[in-house]
Amino acid sequence: MRKLSIILSCILLYSCGDPVTKEELTMLDGYWEIKQVEFPNGDTKDYDINAAIDYIELTGTKGYRKKVQPLLDGSFETSDDAEYFTIVERDGSFIMVYENSMAVWEEEIKSLEETKLRLVNEEQITYIYERFQPITLE
Repeated sequence: MRKLSIILSCILLYSCGDPVTKEELTMLDGYWEIKQVEFPNGDTKDYDINAAIDYIELTGTKGYRKKVQPLLDGSFETSDDAEYFTIVERDGSFIMVYENSMAVWEEEIKSLEETKLRLVNEEQITYIYERFQPITLE
C-alpha cells in the first residue's frame, strides 16, 4: 500500500507542475519541432524526423506561427502562410487563441521551458515540442 501511495504522489506532482508565468512566454519565440502527440485515450504518436518545423514569433500578447522547412545550409524555406494568435490569460493559464476567416481555436500552454513546450488543444490532444536543433554538416 505504501508503494502505491508513493507512486500516486509522484504522478500527481509530475502532472501538476509549475504553471507558466507571463515572463516565460518570451521563450515561445523560435523554432520548435514536434516530438510526440498524446491522445485522450492514452495512445501516442512519435515523430522522429520532421520535414517541417514550427516557427513562433511573439510580440507582447500577439504572435504568429508558421511552418518552415530547414535546409542543409542552416537556412529555412517558408511560405507567407501564418496562423496569427493572441495570448489570453484564463484561470491562471495562458491560452493561444487562433482566429482566421474560417475558424477560431485554442491551445493551452501547459508547460514551457527553454527547450520544451507542451500544448493542449480543445480536444485534449497534447502536442509535445522540443527546441529545434539544426543539423550541421562539417
